[in-house]
Amino acid sequence: MTALGPAGSAAGRGPGPQISTPGIDDLPESFRSALGELRRARPRTEAQVDEIPAPVKLAPYAVALRAEVLDPGARTPLHGPARLRPAPEDAELLATGRFILLHDPQGQETWGGTFRVVIYIRAELDADMGNDPLLAEVAWTWLSDSLDQCGVEHSHAGGTATRILSESFGSLEDRQASNTVELRASWTPSGPRLGRHLEAWADMVCSFAGLPPLPDGVVALPHVRRI
Repeated sequence: MTALGPAGSAAGRGPGPQISTPGIDDLPESFRSALGELRRARPRTEAQVDEIPAPVKLAPYAVALRAEVLDPGARTPLHGPARLRPAPEDAELLATGRFILLHDPQGQETWGGTFRVVIYIRAELDADMGNDPLLAEVAWTWLSDSLDQCGVEHSHAGGTATRILSESFGSLEDRQASNTVELRASWTPSGPRLGRHLEAWADMVCSFAGLPPLPDGVVALPHVRRI
């Protein structure tokens, strides 16, 4: 069955994501409460947030969401798993991301709690940025700044920021070089306001896409290319 849908919206924020919750009566109260917090979240309207299948081996309970930021001039949004692997000819997708909330009522030692947020964000930039030594550092800075700006309480944060520069040769030499930045991170939420974590993630996806406005103090990655 599908649980309660969005209950409204705020300026600059879209309705809360639709989250399917089969067998909700069999879920622990702590996880039902967490799902309610996520439904009440108001991510930026530029981020199209949808539920996707959650991993089944990382924790007893999990929910997963996907965000896509499209070129505002795009007329026909594309759908399907291929959107997570943007091709150069796809001129509509600016950035994509995933948000996973894990819950283990018994807790896990490495988490330092009973919940864990896991995120992934990807965007393609101008190829001439491939040698910028600060690119990965800026991507990681966005994580800390976005969490702070949204008032997210957390601990045990960790992750990796990766630069991928791809060039083609031989029969593929006509392909344009690509430069991709990827951020993988996770942290343990503190307190009940889990919707703020989702909003912070959606803000980061929009920042990777190069969309203004950025929160105060956040450093922008320059030369974001529309992929």
